[in-house]
Amino acid sequence: MNRMTVVAGLAILALPPQAPAPSLRLVASIPLAGVEGRIDHLTVDVDGRRLFVAALGHDTVEVVDLAGLRVTRSVSGMSEPQGIKYLADAGRIVVANGGTGAAQFLDGRSFGVLQTVKLSGDADNVRYDAEAKRTYVGYGNGALAVLGADGQTLGDIPVGGHPESFQLETSGPRIFVNVPSASKVAVIDRARATVVATWPVTAARSNYPMALDEVNHRLFVGCRSPASMLVYDTASGRLVTTASIVGDTDDIFYDAARGRVYVIGGQGFLLGRPMSIASLRLSRRLTATFVRRSKRSSSPTNSIPPKLTVQRSSDRSSW
Repeated sequence: MNRMTVVAGLAILALPPQAPAPSLRLVASIPLAGVEGRIDHLTVDVDGRRLFVAALGHDTVEVVDLAGLRVTRSVSGMSEPQGIKYLADAGRIVVANGGTGAAQFLDGRSFGVLQTVKLSGDADNVRYDAEAKRTYVGYGNGALAVLGADGQTLGDIPVGGHPESFQLETSGPRIFVNVPSASKVAVIDRARATVVATWPVTAARSNYPMALDEVNHRLFVGCRSPASMLVYDTASGRLVTTASIVGDTDDIFYDAARGRVYVIGGQGFLLGRPMSIASLRLSRRLTATFVRRSKRSSSPTNSIPPKLTVQRSSDRSSW
């Protein structure tokens, strides 16, 4: 199976298994023809080799064929789509719309709308508990909406501020939620549907992205001011260490097979960090001159149409 790391809005990096520190090379660029404005989160259909892009500034979901390296469909009818999640077992796509606050369940083949769930506003990140068949959507001034397999509303879990990135344990009942307005990480017991702990975020501010290393009990929290990554022990909630990262970070991904964290930010760099328990080392890859862009900006830099650039190592087996 191919292992890929998707850089939000710009790059797909395919790395060979067991590689100590592979160099990356540009393979192809995929123009998002006609798409204007900022793009936000992504989700992948691994078996179908499709990438779904939330084109926030264009009010569409772009469907990318990863085998053919081309856009095959632009799905309209969204309103500032932010979060997006492909539910492999159900063959559906959940789109969280920041404009209307609605979560839309789409058929994964026809892209028709199967269900629309109206939330109070600013629907953002989306996560899925495949075992329980429940979808979680962060929204509004401070809650996770809990939705059933068919999009029915099962309840809300208040977190005390607008939730940004959040991660679900697979071996336990907890959800870790970044709440930057309250400078904290909220810890939810999803079986009890309530916050059971809060961890202060004081070493830096604006904690937006997050990744979880469940085996080693580490939570990676990306902060923008100053640009840093905070590493928490999930057993105790204690801050273990910090590291400088790329500016304006918006996504973090953990590669368990290689023990690496990939940090994406608006400064225009991808930072790949080998994450041993004892040390932090930095490897910087320049992926583009810009990553995040304001919606429908008229500046010369931001007038460049968005595209996906595809990079991989020299090991062709990684595709």
